[in-house]
Amino acid sequence: MNTTDAPCMIEYASKSLGFTPHDSKWAPGTARVVTTGVSPSNKGGLCVHELGKSGMAETLRDLSFRPSGIKCSTFGGSRGGYTIALGEYGGTLSLCDIERGVGGGGDKRGHPGGERRPEDRGAPASTFSVQAHEGIVNAIDGIGSAGGTQAPEIVTGGKDGCVKVWDTRVSAAVVSLVSDPATGARDCWAVAFGDSHGDERSVLAGFDNGDVKLFDLRTNSVRWETNCKNGIASLEFDRSDIEMNKIVVTTLESKFRCYDMRTQHPVDGFAFTSEVAHRSTVWTVAHLPQNRDVFMTGGGNGGFNIYRYRYPKSRVAKHLQDGKPVGVAGSVDLLNSRVVSTQPVVGFDWSPDREGLCCMCSLDQTMRVFIVTKLQKHGR
Repeated sequence: MNTTDAPCMIEYASKSLGFTPHDSKWAPGTARVVTTGVSPSNKGGLCVHELGKSGMAETLRDLSFRPSGIKCSTFGGSRGGYTIALGEYGGTLSLCDIERGVGGGGDKRGHPGGERRPEDRGAPASTFSVQAHEGIVNAIDGIGSAGGTQAPEIVTGGKDGCVKVWDTRVSAAVVSLVSDPATGARDCWAVAFGDSHGDERSVLAGFDNGDVKLFDLRTNSVRWETNCKNGIASLEFDRSDIEMNKIVVTTLESKFRCYDMRTQHPVDGFAFTSEVAHRSTVWTVAHLPQNRDVFMTGGGNGGFNIYRYRYPKSRVAKHLQDGKPVGVAGSVDLLNSRVVSTQPVVGFDWSPDREGLCCMCSLDQTMRVFIVTKLQKHGR
């Protein structure tokens, strides 16, 4: 590749948190970054930073925001964009309105409009709370109505091995996927919504033994399952609100797989390509919202890599043995990489509103904001 076309990774801001972070998320439609984790007193820590003309300012810090540590978070199932869903160490799923906690100046879309005084801020309002799992909630994802007839929903995966889907209008899970007692429960480490268009909706789940399972929520069945040989650290559809296109699954032992999800063979399943990255656990993956073929991985070496997926000339071929259609995987190009910390990058999120703007958190108790340039040169 011509290095002049490689994306540039420019650090815009770096903020010390005072607690161990597990996740960082952009609040949709705002200039705010919400970072969550666990404080030294084992409480749920939360910090909100906001980008403004004079740089990046902290608008809220609460080291006792929740009674137990916060492992994961998402804005995916929010109706208004200000409600964040939190998965906690104690097994609780809670929804909180961060707009109430930030308060003060600025307009309703989060743009600075004046000085925020401490007295203008209150404790973020908890709008929903339920005991979701026995043990820690390891993973969470949310999705809106996606233009169909279904309600916004949240999916959680727990240490108890259960995968549960929640409609926050009711206090009980609308779908509960429980491990077979004969085989024993395995920790669920990652979950993601996908294939959500019209009345269709699916959930992808990854487990500590390397199992990956695709659940069809419309038919209430397991559509596909495989094993990646190493524990699943994270997984994501390239777009959650369209027909399945491809997914990325990251694992322990420095590997990730990219699956083509358009053609499923009855025996071989979905085609995939495998890559080695970071020389350590690949902790997280996130696709660029403005270009589903570009994605980022965060690793245990304290670095993050930018990749582009390239499709093959034909995505379907005939199986050599039975003649049935079988998928053909593409290839993955590393566009650029950068090491930003001595500790693992465990949380990452792209801004849904500004291409190339991203936030990340690492176990050195730091949240960083980066600007990645030249991404427009890597369109499909």
